[in-house]
Amino acid sequence: MMKTANFVGCVCYTCAITNLSRAVIKKWDLRVKGPRRMVLGIGASFLSQFMTVSAATTNSFIALASITSGPSVSEILQNVQWPEQFPFMEDDFQRFDETPDSLFYEAPRFVTHIDDPAIAALTKYYSKVFPPSNTPGVSILDMCSSWVSHFPSGYKQERVVGLGMNEEELKRNPVLTEYAVQDLNVNPKLPFDDNSFDIITNVVSVDYLTKPLDVFKEMCRILKPGGLTIMSFSNRCFWTKAISIWTSTGDADHVMIVGSYFHYAGGFEPPQAVDISPNPGRSDPMYVVYSRKLSTA
Repeated sequence: MMKTANFVGCVCYTCAITNLSRAVIKKWDLRVKGPRRMVLGIGASFLSQFMTVSAATTNSFIALASITSGPSVSEILQNVQWPEQFPFMEDDFQRFDETPDSLFYEAPRFVTHIDDPAIAALTKYYSKVFPPSNTPGVSILDMCSSWVSHFPSGYKQERVVGLGMNEEELKRNPVLTEYAVQDLNVNPKLPFDDNSFDIITNVVSVDYLTKPLDVFKEMCRILKPGGLTIMSFSNRCFWTKAISIWTSTGDADHVMIVGSYFHYAGGFEPPQAVDISPNPGRSDPMYVVYSRKLSTA
């Protein structure tokens, strides 16, 4: 049986929800044979939650959940009393499929992993927070990139780098000025100089990182002081490749998990969250957890 560390010492309402989710998972562990990562879509933060598996061509997992009680997404990361030590353990970052990710991503997938309304919502959000096109000196890294980055139409900067797993997909991405292929679960060291980027984006991929603190520390290193990191995610994933702590919890917990990565990596401002879901209950939800590198980091 896998174990999950709680947010010990935290007394805020959001963390109480997270602890309750862990308790529910533990109870399910007692009734379900096998490792906890097989118990998908469990989380006490939600009144209703279930899962479906899409067509075999995508092997995508959807944990359909709505945040129907408790704090709003924007409130989840406010005034969190983080425990002194990172509250997750090695088991939390295991996956159902531990075969090399290079095999899983070997064949290009020229598909989108969220629906059109969610894509439009993310693009609209980017249009609000990105610097104007062709701003001198601006560099952007799209981390875990593919054939599309969901940037505003016609958006350009002098340097837009894609870092991903499949070269054919990266070659097809029209917004990129350069790209690199790298498996962050094998080598989390980002191949860029210190203080190189103004913005880092990551779309529906944070749930696949098995060494998230290493990656977030690297993001902090390569960001310019005051640089912005935008981590966006939905409730869709390739569930066999998503980490255990993700597949066994729900949306509110995911916000807290990503927020913890920023906090424990160090060098970032307190993370914030926003719900940009376009049509709650009718299309894919979309959440953003973001933070800026400290000007003194």
